[in-house]
Amino acid sequence: FRMQRLLLDRLIHLLQSPMEIRPCITVESIFLVYGSQPLGFPAHPAPSLTERKIAQLVVDNLVEDGATIQLGLDRISAAVGSMLTNHKNIGVHSEAITDEIVDLVNLGVIDNTKKRVRRGRIVASYAVGTQKIIDFINENPIISMCDIGWTNLPEVIARNPRVTAVNPGMEIDLTGQVVSGGLGDDITSGVGGQIEFIRGASLSLDGQGRPIITLSSLKPDGNSAIVPLLTPGGGVVCTRAHVHYVVTEYGIAFLFGKTLRQRAYELIQIAHPDFRESLEK
Repeated sequence: FRMQRLLLDRLIHLLQSPMEIRPCITVESIFLVYGSQPLGFPAHPAPSLTERKIAQLVVDNLVEDGATIQLGLDRISAAVGSMLTNHKNIGVHSEAITDEIVDLVNLGVIDNTKKRVRRGRIVASYAVGTQKIIDFINENPIISMCDIGWTNLPEVIARNPRVTAVNPGMEIDLTGQVVSGGLGDDITSGVGGQIEFIRGASLSLDGQGRPIITLSSLKPDGNSAIVPLLTPGGGVVCTRAHVHYVVTEYGIAFLFGKTLRQRAYELIQIAHPDFRESLEK
């Protein structure tokens, strides 16, 4: 029986009535399923040189000491986590936590001392990674696993200082619309918490939040990921009104408050050089 035991605000006793767990929700049955299979996933493939360049730009320019971070589940976000080793007083309020969090806690980088929401504790709703993160969260008093409906509320996220949300994009048009759920009719993921954390960071009560979208300048097929018009059918997750920072291996574009012409100019500057001329037309 390998399921980790979390020290939640409210543990469920084996003899507890289902209706006593959450009185506002009807629960007909509770099942305990015994199994021996490992819970961890294989490790992320190592980030590419391009992905490491993007992560380094984020770490060097956009993540400050004392920030409360949220990282996506992609390789760039993982690289960001692995590069934060020289930061201090970092807090975590994230939909998911991964292996990189373990190393940062062990190094003293993550101490959650500057947070305002559950200070001293890592707030998340689930963990994804190898056995390393599974073992780390087991009976760990600094882990606060919460209902995703609360963890992802922008108004809750925004109460933390310097909220820095790092999330991946797959394609972005010159107005700032971000496709993250799949290109064209190729759906690669379901609905996640990206937009909630982008909004939470932008609404950060101290005015120092940083909503960040990261993507390679090129799509897997070799075409530009920065385009005049999105691929039909692409899953837009972040609208142009929500996007602040966009980071590729060629630099950082800041779009918030810019006109459409200014946004296009900013994005063309961080596009792959082979496509900049065509994007200007």
